[in-house]
Formats: sequence, C-alpha cells, structure tokens
Amino acid sequence: MTQRGTLGVAVIGTGRMGADHVRRISEVISGARVAAVVDVDAERAKNVAAGVEDCTAYTEPAAAMAAPDVDAVLIASPGPAHESALLAAFERDLPVLCEKPLTPDAASALRVLEAEQRLGHRRVQVGFMRRYDAEYVKLKALLDSGQLGRPMMLHNRHRNASSPPGFTDAMLINDSVVHEMDVTRWLLGQEITAVTVLRPTPSAVAPEGLADPQLIVLETDGGALVDVEIFVNCGFGYQVQAEAVCERGTARIGDGHAMVTNAAGRWGGTIAQDFVERFEEAYDREVQAWVDATRRGEVTGPSVWDGYAAAAVCEAGVRAQTEGRRTEVELIGRPALYR
Repeated sequence: MTQRGTLGVAVIGTGRMGADHVRRISEVISGARVAAVVDVDAERAKNVAAGVEDCTAYTEPAAAMAAPDVDAVLIASPGPAHESALLAAFERDLPVLCEKPLTPDAASALRVLEAEQRLGHRRVQVGFMRRYDAEYVKLKALLDSGQLGRPMMLHNRHRNASSPPGFTDAMLINDSVVHEMDVTRWLLGQEITAVTVLRPTPSAVAPEGLADPQLIVLETDGGALVDVEIFVNCGFGYQVQAEAVCERGTARIGDGHAMVTNAAGRWGGTIAQDFVERFEEAYDREVQAWVDATRRGEVTGPSVWDGYAAAAVCEAGVRAQTEGRRTEVELIGRPALYR
C-alpha cells in the first residue's frame, strides 16, 4: 500500500460487474484505488484503464498481481476463470474479493478451499452481497436476538422482469437461487441438507425450453423448511422478498415501500428493474467492508467455505431439477479455519 494506506486493487474482468466495481472503487468508496484492470479482451481493458488515473491494463491476472502497486484483487471475471485467478492470488498471499460463484462446481471450490487451508489463514471474501443489504442485515439481527423464537420456515420470492437469451433451467439454480441458498445458511446459521424442485405449468411468456417459474424447497440441519419462488420472466421488474416464520412471530423484508405515491386516482410506487439497481447500496457496503478489513490486515464476510457450500447445494439443486426427486446435499466436514 502507498504511504497514505490506500489499497491498490487489481480488478479482474471488465464486463458489467467488473466495470461497475471499477466505478465503485474510483468514485464511491474510500481507502482504495484501481491500480490495474485485467481482461482477455485487451482493447476493452485499455478502454477501462484509460478512464482511471494511474491504472494499467493487463490481459493476464498473474501479470497484474505481480505489479508493485497491486495490494489486493477483485475477481469479477466469468466463473470458470475464478479458480486459476484465486490460486494465483494465493501464490502471492494477496487478499481477494471474489464475485459469486466462488467457482462453478463443488469439486473446483473444494480445491480452492484446500489451497486456502494450506496458507493457514483466510484470504478470500466471497461476493454474496445480500449479506450487506440493510433489510437483510436487520432481519439477521432480529433472528439472532431470539425475540421471535426459533425460525421454522423461510419464504422467499426472487423475480426478474425477463431472462437474458440462452438462460437455462440450471441457471435458475446456479445464477439466481444460489443467493437464497446463501442467505438461508447465513440468516438461520444452518446448513442445507436437501433440495426439492417443483414446477407448475410454465408461464406462456417464458422462452421456449425454460420451465419458468419453479418452486425450490430447501431442508436444513436445524429442522427448518425454506421455499424459493424463482420467476425470471415476471414482466414487471426485479423483486426480492423474504419472510421468516418463527415460533413467536414473523418478519418480512423486500416489500419496497420506501415511498408510496397517490396521484390521478391511483396509488403506488416503483419496482427496481434489475439486481444492480436493487442492491446498489449493498454492493457499496460489501466492497467498503472488504477494503476496510484488508487495510486492517483482516478477512471478514462470506468465506471460501460459504462459496463451497453454495456450490454443493447448487449441484444438489440441479440434480433435483433434472431427476425430479428430493436430493441430499453432499458436504465435507467443516474445516477448523472456517468455524
């Protein structure tokens, strides 16, 4: 780090998420600067770097990590490229914020987990940004307080206005419901043990070949039941809601009623149109928390274990989806580093 303690960050991947993180580090948060950007598309990397003072463009993650002004790494490249970038960061013992997924499957996530264990200390924060959303943080605090008693059920809705071209049934699990899988584990402090996928007759507006919507049922080792409605072609916007049903009451978030207007004989509000808009502040808090912890020499937030567990639950979910049966989650024992 520089004499002023500013963290020099290499952002790997300059697509939608990577470019947004470059903007966030440069314009929104404090204590860090973008020292390098990396993309296999050299021209795109150069264009992004040109908009940032003293930023160098690279096409190889390892080359950026070797730069003397790089102190930490933010990985926002496609999931299949994460493992090699993480292992390269471990070789230099660099702190990492890795966008989800940690890796695309449980086997590669386990290799990353084993590599981090060999270091003997945590180096990675995984980008499950909902843990930094103000409403989810408030719900987590309420559940942890015990005020409402033991959580017995958790109802979730996850809706998108429309799905992008090529979106598949497996992506419903791996790209969308993975967020509910993580927040379930976090909110309840329990591991997910089994997944069941139920399908109504698909919506008439769903793209051909996509069974949308679906209902995902999760079981936990604490005896809770969790359902997730995933509906990625709802048509009206991006909506994420959760309701915890406890022994002595319920708590719900995500209604989006920050402002309700009354005009021209109608009342209502607005609905976010995508995840970047809905969770913008959560992303800001997530990256700021990572920078602050890194400057203190600490690693906080979702761990490699959380990334591995999410990958294992996703694999069970896709099997449940394709085989049409309840599927148990296969997890190794939780290593001491992540307890």
